[in-house]
Amino acid sequence: MSSTATNSNNTDHSKLSDVGLIEVQLDSLDSTHNFATSNGGTPRSKTQPDQKNVFKSKVFIIAVSFSSVLMIAMCIGFLVHYEFAGDVSDMETVAYWHVKLPEQQQVWYDRGIDELRLALNRELNRRRAKNVVLFVGDGMGPNTVTAARIYRYKEEGLLSWERFPHMGLLKTYCADKQVPDSFSTATALFGGVKVNYETGGVDANVPLANCTASLNEKNHVQTILNWAQVDGMRTGFVTTTRVTHATPAALYAHVADRRWESEATMPAEALQQGCLDIGRQLVQHATGRQINVIMGGGRQMLVSNVTDSASDPLDTWAGHSTDGRNLIKDWTDYKADQGVSHAVVQNNGELRQLDAQNTDYVLGIFANGHLKYDHERDQSDAGMPSLSNMTIRALEVLGNSDKGYLLVVEAGMIDQAHHRGNARKALSEVIALNEAVQAVQAYLKKKDQLDETLLIVTADHAHSLTINGHPDRGADILGMAGTSKTEGTPYTTLTYGTSYEGFQVDAERMQRKNPALTDTTDWEYTQQAAINTNENLHGGSDVTIHARGAMSYLFHGVHEQSYVAHVISYALRIGRFRDSTIAESLAELMPL
Repeated sequence: MSSTATNSNNTDHSKLSDVGLIEVQLDSLDSTHNFATSNGGTPRSKTQPDQKNVFKSKVFIIAVSFSSVLMIAMCIGFLVHYEFAGDVSDMETVAYWHVKLPEQQQVWYDRGIDELRLALNRELNRRRAKNVVLFVGDGMGPNTVTAARIYRYKEEGLLSWERFPHMGLLKTYCADKQVPDSFSTATALFGGVKVNYETGGVDANVPLANCTASLNEKNHVQTILNWAQVDGMRTGFVTTTRVTHATPAALYAHVADRRWESEATMPAEALQQGCLDIGRQLVQHATGRQINVIMGGGRQMLVSNVTDSASDPLDTWAGHSTDGRNLIKDWTDYKADQGVSHAVVQNNGELRQLDAQNTDYVLGIFANGHLKYDHERDQSDAGMPSLSNMTIRALEVLGNSDKGYLLVVEAGMIDQAHHRGNARKALSEVIALNEAVQAVQAYLKKKDQLDETLLIVTADHAHSLTINGHPDRGADILGMAGTSKTEGTPYTTLTYGTSYEGFQVDAERMQRKNPALTDTTDWEYTQQAAINTNENLHGGSDVTIHARGAMSYLFHGVHEQSYVAHVISYALRIGRFRDSTIAESLAELMPL
């Protein structure tokens, strides 16, 4: 063997010995073979037995295996980190460049970061709800909300419920109409079933005004109010309309025609067949009798031949009872026979003096017809209460039980103002609802009940209110938007698709009247409209739903309006979810 080959062999041996980790020597023949081949020579024949191959060493195999497992674990760790740990819980852990921008850009970047911070810190409240407060803005479609926001807070502001963490959209069509009425939509909201136009508490097997079909109990739709009562919860509703009007009536009545608020508007045939009007169902039927808090207007439907006045007029278009009834007295007598604490209140003073802590049932009837618009209210003791006043007093009564409560609050005069084309009144009523939502949140926070209460704000349907043209930012929402390029006549920012006295023509010019010649901010101003009819008609758009508190994350997309009742039922574990306690406990012990 050449000296060069020998040195090479010694060198390789020396290197491996220095490592001291693998006890193996390179085959000298292999070294000679490599050297000879590289120099064009012929390798010597193998004279020594093969030494153990390093790549077949147990230590090497263990090392490689361990490294492979470690690499796989690191890869999985990275995936988990970016897929799950990347869902940070606060903005402080998210790096972003603090770039100095021109003022007109910086303000929007800063607002974007603020909104992103709120989104990143949003938490899902998965606890079972103990209480539910459901606010319904009657006729409060998306354009009404936007206009009211601008009216009160300008473009940059938000209404109280627009700060809730969860929201969605509700499809408002009913069983037989693209554009619904309040009775059918309220039945969907409260009963979880879509029904026919102008019917309530009965399913789509009951045609409008069909008394016979409505008497069949198989066609009756039960509601969240009934489900809550079966489970021992306290229940109540507050409205600025008559307590027998469409929205509240859907909570407790089963009627084939929303107009049947008293016997005066029912056909003789329906009376002969045994159908009861809505007023009697409120006081005489089981669900109505068990309601702990009833507040609103509608005395003319509960008591016959009531006297009207300038401060408390009758709703003449709705009819009024004349059969000699006094359902307020009947309600009082029934509660006395039951031996339960109760009170009847009929004005601001009586409501303020109510001993809520020691009262189990309250009947508050504050007007012959609907309550006054909020801006028209007499705030003295003799006057009518605000929506906020009624709602807080209702919560005080309902809170006297450990079993929780369900309260429905309707801002019904939004719809009434829209029907008459008075946009300013409608927007003012939205602001009154906003104040009620703020008051409830403050009350629940003080009671430490916010996290255990599901708060919902939605609408039953929209109206045909539109926001037009290109008015300047900061302009009065009740003012002018621009001038028509075809007729040269100014037009207002707010108009309606259909209207009562809204199709306004200048007889001399045979053109649309110039609204700039009128005070469009006046409370009685009627917005112009494309089509004139007997009243403003409803709109068919989706409406928003906003939620916070227990189970509020269940509102998350575009839903059927009937979905709301099922969410409330699940959140409270009432109705068909009331027997799921065992399953719920198991789910908590063994989460998926």
